[in-house]
Amino acid sequence: MSGDIVCKAAIAWAPNEPLKIEDVRVAPPRAGEVRVRVAFTGLCHTDVYTLSGSDPEGMFPAILGHEGAGVVESVGEGVTDVSPGQNVILLYTAECRKCKFCLSGKTNLCQAVRATQGRGVMPDGTRRFTSVRTGEELYHFMGTSTFSQYTVVSQYSLVAVDPKAPMDRTCLLGCGVTTGYGAAVYTAQVEHGATVAVWGVGAVGLAVIYGAKERGASRIIALDTNPGKRKWAEEFGATDFINPRDIPALEGGGDPVVAKLVELTDGGLDYTFDCTGNVKVMRTALEACHKGWGVSTIIGVAAAGEEIATRPFQLVTGRRWQGSAFGGVKGRTQLPGIVERYLGGSFKIDEYVTHRATLDQVNDGLEWMHSGECIRCVIDMS
Repeated sequence: MSGDIVCKAAIAWAPNEPLKIEDVRVAPPRAGEVRVRVAFTGLCHTDVYTLSGSDPEGMFPAILGHEGAGVVESVGEGVTDVSPGQNVILLYTAECRKCKFCLSGKTNLCQAVRATQGRGVMPDGTRRFTSVRTGEELYHFMGTSTFSQYTVVSQYSLVAVDPKAPMDRTCLLGCGVTTGYGAAVYTAQVEHGATVAVWGVGAVGLAVIYGAKERGASRIIALDTNPGKRKWAEEFGATDFINPRDIPALEGGGDPVVAKLVELTDGGLDYTFDCTGNVKVMRTALEACHKGWGVSTIIGVAAAGEEIATRPFQLVTGRRWQGSAFGGVKGRTQLPGIVERYLGGSFKIDEYVTHRATLDQVNDGLEWMHSGECIRCVIDMS
């Protein structure tokens, strides 16, 4: 077994502070674990959310990042599914194929490492990262910690994929692209000819639009308060774009966005998706659904303590509210097939990448995400 590796990582020492690029010592993998050289990582709003201090599972000091691709460096005792030298995608939603959840056939929410992952530690309750400068142990994040040049993950939290696929693209399958696409295709199972509305035209929202288009939706309405997102929405398959701020208030009160959408779609949408994490938007998305059969899927993560509200009559009269995590996708089972589709030209990934940066520029990348011009920024970890 190889020993410790010293490498660079972006450390989150405290909430609302810039990440600091420092040397970290990465311990070798223990039984059931894998050490990975991270080649590329995407930046996701979940990283920003945790860094803001709003995440109840946010632990500091930590190494954030959860949208990564890399190469297996070494494996711990008992690991048989991956071997050194293989290209992998890291998975914040594990898949053990043995727990009650994996065996149910009803969900992708594997619980094998969930409890320890939420506490920022490995499945045995310990950590693999140490600051060279202070000697302090650092917490893991979402079971992946891709803002380090080397990371250690559970054997259930990564999947080997075709080495022909460039890792600066496959990393995006570790979160945003899969989350949105899967919500439309696997969670909601949008049907041919259906009407769809999507709130929030970031990477996740664009992937929902792309999935809905692939499923043959007849009308896809994208909603975003940034008018610059129109061109993105249309490029990915939206038929309409609405800026909610452009809709005038209703004279008698009520939600003007709901009224507008119900009018446009002869009674409401077949499927709606919230990609904003805003609980008021979640209500709008539900109430814009068609009476009797409309389904609204929540993807966006709301701040800690937030609650959703609607009148029970909305649900009694046939609308359904549901959620989706990682698009309902089982990472180890399904991602290799999506990578093959990408290589075959039938799955879009390249188009999400608007910005590129090096590890030294990670704080700039996190700032770019707020600009509205950035769909996905990919960090070269070398």
